[in-house]
Amino acid sequence: MDLIIITGMSGSGKSFALDVFEDLGYYSVDNLPLALLPKFCEMALDAKSNNFDKVAAVIDLRSGEFFDNFFESLESLKDMKINAKIVFMYADQKTIISRYKELRRPHPLNRSIVDGYNYEEKTLKKIRETADFVIDTTDLSTANLRTQLLALISYEPKDKFTIEITSFGYKDGILQDADLVFDVRFLPNPYYIKDLRDYDGKQKPVRDYVLKWDVTSEFIEKIVDLLKFLIPHYINEQKRMLSIGFGCTGGYHRSVVIAEEIGRILKEEYNSCYVTHRDLRKKLWTKN
Repeated sequence: MDLIIITGMSGSGKSFALDVFEDLGYYSVDNLPLALLPKFCEMALDAKSNNFDKVAAVIDLRSGEFFDNFFESLESLKDMKINAKIVFMYADQKTIISRYKELRRPHPLNRSIVDGYNYEEKTLKKIRETADFVIDTTDLSTANLRTQLLALISYEPKDKFTIEITSFGYKDGILQDADLVFDVRFLPNPYYIKDLRDYDGKQKPVRDYVLKWDVTSEFIEKIVDLLKFLIPHYINEQKRMLSIGFGCTGGYHRSVVIAEEIGRILKEEYNSCYVTHRDLRKKLWTKN
């Protein structure tokens, strides 16, 4: 049985993630008490049904004494030979406060959203450090979060290093959690071409325009060479994920083209490479 354990900060998008896995055919369980996890898995393994070959479960601090028994429960799953992966989700405090206020909902652990956030951040620190995948949803649209979750499904143990490439616009702030950030505002800007302004960087007219320049080709070549030099060293240092940002003014044209192109090139060598676009199509969060 493949088991996805979704955990992390309240308000980070765990419910949305569970819906994505359910759409992918996973049997989904929300707010499963940690104490019941081994028993649930035992019953699922005994069930004469294919409905339980893939399970996704949200398990978080709402279940009570979560932290003390978390790793003990994981060990019991190993004894049952269950392929379990932990997806840890979080967002910064300002974003979490904004989401709860927008939805007019209280924090599930404390009347004070700030106190609840601080408690979770401290209590879940060790789990975050040992999770298989960590997703920061602070600036993610629902579409980009779905893209990241889909990438996790195709992740194989042999691909021990994940590369996340993200485009963004400086007008909405720099990409906060990136390991490497490259500014592509020096490239010719399609925004000033009337016929291209309403297209985005994933569409052929803008892509062809950005990529036709010698400076673009030279930049991509140098960045790819740099990344192919750096990545093996990151791997040797047992880093599990590399986050790379490409920024232009609005995050709509140049950075999208460059992120897509470099992602395409790196994907040829690194299977666990995926591309997201922070500011291409921002959507309001409707779930926490």
